[in-house]
Amino acid sequence: MNTLIAIIGLGVFCLLFEILNLRKAIIPVTIIGLLGVLAINYSEFGLTESYYNNMIAVSKYSTAFSSLFIVLTIFLVALSYNFYEDHQTKISDYVAIKIFLLAGAVAMVSFGNLAMFFLGIEVLSIALYVLAASDRTKIKSNEAGMKYFLMGSFASGIILFGICLIYGAMGSFDVVEISDLSQSAELPIWFPIGIVLLTVGMLFKVAAVPFHFWAPDVYEGSPALTTALMSTLAKVVAIATLYKLLTILNAELSESYVIVIVIVSMLSMTVGNIMALRQVNVKRMLAYSGISHAGFMLMTLLTLATSAGTLLYYTTAYALAGIAAFSVILYVCKNQDNEDITNFHGLGKTNPLLAAILTASLLSMAGIPIFAGFFAKLFLFNQVLQAGYLALVIVAVINSIISVGYYFKLILAMYTKEPNETRTGRPFLIYAVAVVSILLNIVIGLFPSLVLDLLN
Repeated sequence: MNTLIAIIGLGVFCLLFEILNLRKAIIPVTIIGLLGVLAINYSEFGLTESYYNNMIAVSKYSTAFSSLFIVLTIFLVALSYNFYEDHQTKISDYVAIKIFLLAGAVAMVSFGNLAMFFLGIEVLSIALYVLAASDRTKIKSNEAGMKYFLMGSFASGIILFGICLIYGAMGSFDVVEISDLSQSAELPIWFPIGIVLLTVGMLFKVAAVPFHFWAPDVYEGSPALTTALMSTLAKVVAIATLYKLLTILNAELSESYVIVIVIVSMLSMTVGNIMALRQVNVKRMLAYSGISHAGFMLMTLLTLATSAGTLLYYTTAYALAGIAAFSVILYVCKNQDNEDITNFHGLGKTNPLLAAILTASLLSMAGIPIFAGFFAKLFLFNQVLQAGYLALVIVAVINSIISVGYYFKLILAMYTKEPNETRTGRPFLIYAVAVVSILLNIVIGLFPSLVLDLLN
């Protein structure tokens, strides 16, 4: 609860700095403030699970994921300095929206009541709609914002309908009461239907097949920093919340529900990877890559009792690699009309450091050893294999091999093609975020227990 209050207070401060004409201080003060919020959140870690008026539940799960969200937001705010340097008058708006979005994310993973969960998802979604359409001069950004708004509204409606059905079955929004009541022998039919609707709505937010159609267009059309936010923070929030929902509602996964999760997971991996092979736009390629990673993350839902640590590790590894990759994309594609692979030609010769960072992040996503992405997949496959889902693991391994194809297409373009142009300037914050995020990825790859043991 203290974390949430601190985040909202920081967001208000960002807006006040604009009024006081202290624009240059916004980014550094916000980063320092977020580090303070991280310290507050860490101080709550390991305490006994506590409920605040049955609205916010502070537990190991919520504090661990909230810490990840705060770290990702620090990186995204740091990248804002260079990305919005041509829009100095609006920088406080953009940063404040990201901070309020973080408040929604923390509320989504810390809810003790379904009303608070829905409030969190709406705060996060509205912030994303605004950011997607924030480049008003470009038709693609307007299209992305409108498309995301329409599809997101439908998904929110489905989630709200699911919450209503669960309330109708249980007579309460309180998750502790619902959890206790759900263990009774006779449950109204509305309860499982409500869980199905909640799952469908959250699968949209995760961008899993067949609810993925919006993702490539929205990722491509949105400003690059917004795409980075959607690809990392928003996706991680959605999968962490879906996992908590199914755990907290004691949704004893029926045989048919398990089959659906397995099929959606397989389809997400396969469709995402096969479509990514055909892309020439890097943002679009990473959108399909994100769809395939959503398929991997959904595998954790098959072992709800034991896979919280694995989910935290996978999402951390994926998000850090994503932040590193998008840092390089922001640098390379600044002032370009598109984010096509041709922009990356010869980057290994003109800027070896950034080329190496992008290569490392892509190798992590592909699941190559020493990077955290490899160990994330290893632990995940091991857990799902022990649960008896051999066919799913085989499909996942094949898809991991397929993914190497399109990641290497970009890597080869950087090292084998002739450079188009040389870029001047060494923006410190972009370099710092890229280096720190990929180093963190390698560190948790070498020492996985740092993250895994937090929730085990």
